Amino acid sequence: MKKTIALALATTTALSTAAFAQEITEFRIGLLGGENAQDRLNNNECLRADTEELLGVPTRLFAPADYNGVIQGLLGGSIDMAWLGASAYAAAYLEDEDAIEPVLVKTNLDGSFSYHSIGFARKDSGITSLEDMQGKVFGFGDPNSTSGYLIPSVEIPQATGATMESGDYFGEVKFTGGHEQTIVAVFNGDIDGGVTWADGLGNWEDGYNSGALRRAVDAGLVDMNELVEIWKSKPIPEGPIVLRTALPEDVKTKMVELMQTTLQEDQECLYGVAAGETAGFEPIGHDAYETIIAVRKAQMNN
Repeated sequence: MKKTIALALATTTALSTAAFAQEITEFRIGLLGGENAQDRLNNNECLRADTEELLGVPTRLFAPADYNGVIQGLLGGSIDMAWLGASAYAAAYLEDEDAIEPVLVKTNLDGSFSYHSIGFARKDSGITSLEDMQGKVFGFGDPNSTSGYLIPSVEIPQATGATMESGDYFGEVKFTGGHEQTIVAVFNGDIDGGVTWADGLGNWEDGYNSGALRRAVDAGLVDMNELVEIWKSKPIPEGPIVLRTALPEDVKTKMVELMQTTLQEDQECLYGVAAGETAGFEPIGHDAYETIIAVRKAQMNN
């Protein structure tokens, strides 16, 4: 009898392992735009290696040119996991509410999980506020970016009483292609001002503790002492790490554990993956993004 039970257990284990191997032959991690592709790949290589070791299948990183590349990859099943902005998550959810599920969120050093859209300009431009930007060139990052488009496109018109259309308040409104492109364009004087994301904690000269400005400082692209903050949004909920709903539950559990434990134990890796200093990743659910989804939906209907 014991031999029969042991044989049954062994058979079940073997079948489970085989099923797992059949369902997951590789794992694919999508990386949102916002900085050049090679830097994105370099900053997340440690995550790729840890994932490959954990799951025992080849793991690849994908760095599409824009946010929509990651969104469509998740919806189409060619990407299994990504750290999305709140607006990008809303876009994916509104297209297919069952395709992905939010599991974790990056927390700040103070335990919060919010950040800000930051408006900025060159210090020597004399621009110190949105009022000074009237008639000038203003840069957005990506249409699917929360801080680089969605939130400022709502809050800035509330502040100026005008639309974001070129020639209405700003002389020209243009998309740069991503956060890094916006930062470099402002720093080089190609546009007068722009928006990007940051946690809003720590020192301005460091690019705050985390975010696109911190990435740019670490990469040696800008000197924050030559830039000035001209606008700051209300707190925005940090975007979620999402997993494809169709993934085996075992894979989901392992990836959540990796992000919460293994990554936390490797501070250098965590810094690269999280775009700066962080207290780590904590559980999050869909409810946290219902307001952003409503805003995104309202814009789609306008």
